[in-house]
Amino acid sequence: MEILAGDTAWMLISTALVLLMTPGLAMFYGGMVRAKGVLNMMMMSFISMGVVSVIWTLYGYSMTFGKDLGGGLVGSPTEFFGLTTIISEDSVFGTIPTSVFAAFQMMFAILTVALISGAIADRAKFGSWILFVIIWVTIVYFPVAHWVFDFDGVDENGNVDPGGWIANDLAAIDFAGGTAVHINAGIAALAIALVLGKRVGFGREPFKPHNLTLVMLGAALLWFGWFGFNAGSAIAANATAGVVFLNTVVATGAAMVAWLLVERIRNGHATSLGAASGIVAGLVAITPACSAVDPLGAMAIGAIASAVCALAVSLKYKLGYDDSLDVVGLHLVAGLIGSIFVGLFATAAAPAGVDGLFYGGGSDQLVKQIIASFAVLAYSFIATYIIAKAIDMTIGFRVKEDAEVTGIDLAVHAESSYEIGSQGANRGGYAS
Repeated sequence: MEILAGDTAWMLISTALVLLMTPGLAMFYGGMVRAKGVLNMMMMSFISMGVVSVIWTLYGYSMTFGKDLGGGLVGSPTEFFGLTTIISEDSVFGTIPTSVFAAFQMMFAILTVALISGAIADRAKFGSWILFVIIWVTIVYFPVAHWVFDFDGVDENGNVDPGGWIANDLAAIDFAGGTAVHINAGIAALAIALVLGKRVGFGREPFKPHNLTLVMLGAALLWFGWFGFNAGSAIAANATAGVVFLNTVVATGAAMVAWLLVERIRNGHATSLGAASGIVAGLVAITPACSAVDPLGAMAIGAIASAVCALAVSLKYKLGYDDSLDVVGLHLVAGLIGSIFVGLFATAAAPAGVDGLFYGGGSDQLVKQIIASFAVLAYSFIATYIIAKAIDMTIGFRVKEDAEVTGIDLAVHAESSYEIGSQGANRGGYAS
């Protein structure tokens, strides 16, 4: 097909927007931890940009979009090794250069692994985290992304080039990554949190966010970047992108309002942390459904998911697992609701062209969504737990207790996020 300048420009912008989400996530997570751990928290997101971009170039794109090795489970890791074969002017994906598509999908891989880090704030060895990132994207993310994002195609000889089993054989709808990104990262967060155990003082100390301004800024950047994440997944500047953009706005707005209402009813206050959390819950929930629902359905999904998440984040205290920054309560729960509710709220009037249960389509799509969601959940949890446990039993995954108590920033990075005490006085001891 012919490369279209408008589609290419939109996808370049979308790619940059999705990359911005990872620094936005770093700010969102960084503001929620204590001051003595903010740099480490942010570095866990930033390092994923460096490590995953290299792995994606070497073999990650190939494992995700390369020739299927059988059963729709994984692509050939060598077909596009080093991405050297996709940089010619003749290499086209739809109406954009294949190089642009590869860069766009790279950003999804970077963000997904960064999401997991919020579950293990303040207690993971940085080197062990890097090793985990390398192994996890290889064994978990690339295969799952192949299942969900790699649709059947036709090769240069006119033969069918099969893709992933969820996208093609099951035909579940996941427009921008409810399963591959959010359920995947959310359940992986639970697995790794179980391996590392609870923070020192969990259940006794409040662990309050040290900088809510940073949290709000991070949430704003995530919302901004999410338009590239969702609308960019149309892979064109077209009507589908417009519908997805609109649904992303209204679902997130409804989600923020819903979270604040739950807070107001339950605690008597609507908080800035609640607003930021509601934004993220809505963004996560609408991600798989944004091409399948109308704006009313989008608002319903966003509001329901956010209200449930506002209640679910407290489960860690009842169930006894330490998901530090509520990756499970937000990404797993909202990801499951958004993915499964496609089977309820989908309408054939939307770009996906499928009616869900509430629109007369029966339960067929709902069953497909449930199978896809729990297949990813089961695989990711089991594989992640094994990976994390293996690292913990060999090189160790958790810092020593004294490093955790005194501050992981100083212990691991030899830095402090704030040097307030050294400022504001002259030699005579009076303010300048």
